[in-house]
Amino acid sequence: MSRLKALQAMLQEDPGDALLYYMLANEYFNTGQHPECVQAMERYLSLAEDEGAAYRTLAQALTTLGRMAEARQAYEAGIRAARRFGHPSMAEEYQETLKGLG
Repeated sequence: MSRLKALQAMLQEDPGDALLYYMLANEYFNTGQHPECVQAMERYLSLAEDEGAAYRTLAQALTTLGRMAEARQAYEAGIRAARRFGHPSMAEEYQETLKGLG
């Protein structure tokens, strides 16, 4: 069974497990399934308070899909989360990335 199918099966058994959605979103991203990545990451973020890293993956997937306004929003949310959790270098990275998005 592939990692993707295993994660999907685990979510069938425990659909409220935020970490499984995070792992699924990353697996979708790594396999180039960006619409699915966005959906899974948004579900994860609705279930858990992330320290900032999830927003990078979400923003990158949105950028790949050409959804630039949403990508900017994801980076901005990531900046807020990174600052809230004491990750200034992550916040700075996202700010620099935002500048490059125009």
